[in-house]
Amino acid sequence: MPQLDAETGSVGAAASLREQRQRSAAGYWQHAEEAAPASMAPRLKRPDRRYSQWRCVVNAVLLAVIVTVPPMVFLFPARTSTPPVWIGAAKALRLGSATGHDRLLGGLLADGIDERSCHSRYQSAMYRRKAGRQPSPYLVSKLRRHEALQRRCGPGTAAYNDAAEQLRSGNSRDGGTGSPDCKYLVSISYRGVGNRILAAAAAFLYAVLTDRVVLIDPSNEMGVLFCEPFPGTTWLLPPDFPLTSYTNFSIDTPESYGNMLKKKVISAASTTTQQLPAFAYLHLDNHLTDEDKMFFCDEDQRVLRDIRWLVMRTDSYIVPGLFLTTGFQQELDMLFPEPDTVFHHLGRYLFHPNNHVWGLVTRYHDAYLAAAHQRVGIQIRVFDGSESPEVLEQITTCTQRESLLPEVLAAGIEPSAVPPTPAGKSTAVLVTSLKAWYYDKIKSMYWEHATATGEAVGVHQPSHEEYQQFGTKSHDAKAWAEIYLLSLTDAVVTSGWSTFGYVAQGLGGLTPWVMYRPENASMVPDPPCVRDLSMEPCFHSPPFYDCRIKQGADTGKIVPHVQHCKDVSWGLKLVPRSA
Repeated sequence: MPQLDAETGSVGAAASLREQRQRSAAGYWQHAEEAAPASMAPRLKRPDRRYSQWRCVVNAVLLAVIVTVPPMVFLFPARTSTPPVWIGAAKALRLGSATGHDRLLGGLLADGIDERSCHSRYQSAMYRRKAGRQPSPYLVSKLRRHEALQRRCGPGTAAYNDAAEQLRSGNSRDGGTGSPDCKYLVSISYRGVGNRILAAAAAFLYAVLTDRVVLIDPSNEMGVLFCEPFPGTTWLLPPDFPLTSYTNFSIDTPESYGNMLKKKVISAASTTTQQLPAFAYLHLDNHLTDEDKMFFCDEDQRVLRDIRWLVMRTDSYIVPGLFLTTGFQQELDMLFPEPDTVFHHLGRYLFHPNNHVWGLVTRYHDAYLAAAHQRVGIQIRVFDGSESPEVLEQITTCTQRESLLPEVLAAGIEPSAVPPTPAGKSTAVLVTSLKAWYYDKIKSMYWEHATATGEAVGVHQPSHEEYQQFGTKSHDAKAWAEIYLLSLTDAVVTSGWSTFGYVAQGLGGLTPWVMYRPENASMVPDPPCVRDLSMEPCFHSPPFYDCRIKQGADTGKIVPHVQHCKDVSWGLKLVPRSA
């Protein structure tokens, strides 16, 4: 630590002394100005001893203040039109929101994992201005028990090796040394990042409900985008998995549960343990058959319970369907007393950005979002890939009508007529879209026109990849980073049908304003958006069959907390019990 010169009394030396104290108190801050050289200061008469002692006391007090109060440093760029960047203010606002932050998220996360391997796991809470919803004690205890199951039966254990050998041999019953309590669910990963996340979360919940080890197909970047969620083990399927063609399983696979029911290879009413296959494939894609949908019935779950290996393919959030299954309802009620928080809890528990993606998130957040008083996310998904003036109008009408963004003044109104900005209020708008066109239009609108409120609005877009690229590492990393950035906003507007938006709203605990998918491309929907029922994702391909009465039914009217979605009228989603 540099020594403090308590005896130099010149203005230049005082500036130097001030810099030294600031450096010693917070050495990572940058300084915009250099102190005048001490040699330029005239020498002053040496103070007496009592004065020196008094100065030492003052210096100590000043140093304590400097250490206690975070410095705010303003960097003014030279020869550029870029506005000043308030680095100190951004840091102070971000760190200020983290005061007393709950790094374990109410017990969702287990302590003791090396933070160097996954920075986001314990740091994420400090980037959120509002704490998330609290998990139930029963969910916390269930997660700890499931982690123990993953360690006891997961890859690398004798139990897993025995189960894999049993699968390889085609035997349906356990004849080895492994634990008969070890059963497995393999989740196939495909389609976009949002689909993969929702599918993995749903598979995990089903594994928890049925006491199975969940193993995630590591293809399509699932093995690199996320940190391992379970302490002391892996959730990734080993490369020597005996079913080498499992990623090609489809609706036509003979071992699918639906096909085995259809061909009477298996029966929910009469099948015994001796007649069970070595594995069953669960085809829960959006093109599932009526027989496939029997997965959501109690009788069929009793059969599946005794099959040691299950392989699941889904690109959907099937969780609302699990809440319709009578045999799961009591357990689900204890796990989630607030049913509209299922993905909020599971998403924060399972999906931690790896260190590379976390760097993308934190650098962008600190540079563009941290210092704003209000952060609004706008997630734009146009499924035909067009640049639509109607969609642009839908966005601006929605955000201004719902008072998420200020209206702008018409051309010709003098800025002097605009009232002063209250306390320097500013709004940062985060736009995520494959196209840059929407961002350019929104940014130009708030640059070329004064706002009616006088507040400053900055518009930002991290990337614009132009089209969705499946299986491209850099594309998926940016998509995951932008999903996470959206989840850090204070309010979010999403595009209907989009799993990208579903994940962001759930992670952030945000009930979104969802923009309707236009039925007529040449018309703006009216209303342009609506506040959603909850932050939960929508299940796009639910069953329309009541297993209790064994006939078709409106499954959005069976239990009060499972209702139809706002954006997909036939879809199902979880809502608050009071809704």
